[in-house]
Amino acid sequence: QVHLMESGGGSVESGGSLRLDCAYSGSIDSTYGMAWFRQAPGKAREGVAAITSLGFAGYADSVEGRFTISRDNAQKNLALQIDNLNAEDAGTYYCAAKSSGWWWTLRESQYDYWGLGTQVTVSS
Repeated sequence: QVHLMESGGGSVESGGSLRLDCAYSGSIDSTYGMAWFRQAPGKAREGVAAITSLGFAGYADSVEGRFTISRDNAQKNLALQIDNLNAEDAGTYYCAAKSSGWWWTLRESQYDYWGLGTQVTVSS
């Protein structure tokens, strides 16, 4: 049974930093591609960062240079380092996995498994 669980969300001041983690289990392994998505209130879910099985990463333009995605295959953990937070970064963050890890994508429909999300709030 596949399971993904996000952690690390909370309230952070604008300009601050935060690290999110996603622990995964079951059939998800190093061959899977993985990603982080977020959903702000009243908005559609959007992809922000993705990583291939070999560690190649891609980012949405809005977060390039501020977000860093990484994975630890031995620990079965996906991380997202968020720096210089701004109000537009607030929302629920989800990790996701897809069985093909050769390429990265921020398209939601390409992902097979999802966590339940962790909330990020940005205060001014």
